[in-house]
Amino acid sequence: MSNERILDTLRAPHISEKSARVSEHNQYVFVVAPAATKADVREAVEKMFDVKVEQVNLVNSKGKAKSFRFRAGSRQGKRKAYVRLADGQTIDVSAKA
Repeated sequence: MSNERILDTLRAPHISEKSARVSEHNQYVFVVAPAATKADVREAVEKMFDVKVEQVNLVNSKGKAKSFRFRAGSRQGKRKAYVRLADGQTIDVSAKA
């Protein structure tokens, strides 16, 4: 998998209270491309962070319904990947460049 494809598949780490809780169980959450598959996410995480991935679960979350200037609309939805790593492996997703 090329570096361009890895960066297109993994958009960003998803930082929230829930992702902090699941990180205690060696799981990490990423926002991924809408067309990304489990195999794509597994390969991208393994190559980018040099770790062994045990399991990948994908979740499509629907965008919130909002109104703007009295017009109904909605925010864009996200596709999230919950990635479980092998025992003893870690990723520092809060590192700043």
